[in-house]
Amino acid sequence: MLKVVHDEREPNATCAAGGVSSSLLDEIVRDGACQMLAAALWAEVAAYVEAHRHEVDGNAHRLVVRNGYHAEREVMTAAGAVPVRQPRVNDRRVDPITGERQRFSSAILPAWARKSAKVSEVLPLLYLHGLSTSDFGPALEQFLGTGSGLSAATITRLTEQWKDDARVFNARSLAEVDYVYLWVDGIHLKVRLDSDKVCLLVMIGVRADGTKELVALGDGFRESAQSWADLLRDAKRRGMRAPVLAVGDGALGFWKAIRDVFPETREQRCWWHKIANVLAALPKSAHRGAKKALAEIYNAADKHHARTAAKAFEADVGAKWPKAVAKITDDLDVLLAFYDYPAEHWIHLRTTNPIESTFATVRLRTRVTKGAGSRAAGVAMAFKLLESAQTRWRAVNAPHLVALVRAGARFHNGKLIERPDESGGDQQAA
Repeated sequence: MLKVVHDEREPNATCAAGGVSSSLLDEIVRDGACQMLAAALWAEVAAYVEAHRHEVDGNAHRLVVRNGYHAEREVMTAAGAVPVRQPRVNDRRVDPITGERQRFSSAILPAWARKSAKVSEVLPLLYLHGLSTSDFGPALEQFLGTGSGLSAATITRLTEQWKDDARVFNARSLAEVDYVYLWVDGIHLKVRLDSDKVCLLVMIGVRADGTKELVALGDGFRESAQSWADLLRDAKRRGMRAPVLAVGDGALGFWKAIRDVFPETREQRCWWHKIANVLAALPKSAHRGAKKALAEIYNAADKHHARTAAKAFEADVGAKWPKAVAKITDDLDVLLAFYDYPAEHWIHLRTTNPIESTFATVRLRTRVTKGAGSRAAGVAMAFKLLESAQTRWRAVNAPHLVALVRAGARFHNGKLIERPDESGGDQQAA
């Protein structure tokens, strides 16, 4: 049982070996985590042994029994470094096909694991924030209580492994997947990747079943059309079909590239970027009113009302700030393209939010790290960040409608058009 003895002389701290002060709360959390992990590992082994208790040898001795403990090791977790003595299993069963001994493998704590997935997830995040790999150990030691297992050599090995993972990912076949919607963006990071002009090109797609997935990731030259074309051609060579709709920033060279590689793909400009561009052309005193007017456009019930709201915005501010209005009117068709798709998907198609939210904390700021980073390492770290975030992405609303979009179904004001009107009038919507 965990007991806490409160010392009034040191109400919020205990003194660890060597006189180093550490938080009592942290100690409680780590002790609790250690006990819970030990209990979970014990229960896992007990369940495995029990499941095979009927398997015995010729002397009626069980083939699967407990066999003490492995040597103690520290595992880095979000609660800090937790000491673990993992129960060991003696499994004497033999695979009848291969002739090899059966082995117990813990699903909770694999034999090779020295850090939890959460700790591994934070390392690429620190790198993309501009922290050098040699600083990882000291930085994490302040939060986890130890830098054990996080030496510069360990971080370098992890980085090399992630580079290999990114290369394998970017070489995989795309012939068996179908991306109906595609979000694209160029990400400028705080770490300098050999040149200030280098950025990461990110493509995230929606599969026919409505799930979101990272499609491709590469480094480019200022989001140029040539860089995007190279990435798209590579994806097409690996079997990627043309997406039905692509969503991105209007300033991207991506649009020129996709018209060349996938000319049948329709275009949707990102409202999040467009609003920022409009506000940049207006004085701050006009921002509040402009935001409200722009929301009237992209939140309109249908395309007709959206166009009406756009005309109202033009009438209100066009005389004073024509450049700001032109940013909307010149691109109005591609800003309202999402209205031709299921209403349930509009919230997803208006912006490049899946990319924006993932990289929100590592976007380029005014200051950049002084040291130069590796381009390959930058791509690898971004890949691991996206790979981790991907597990938390939820499917689009009404995922069953995505397959209909791919099949060529037409939608009017967000509703599926069931059949044409035989009288020759407008088509009837469901």
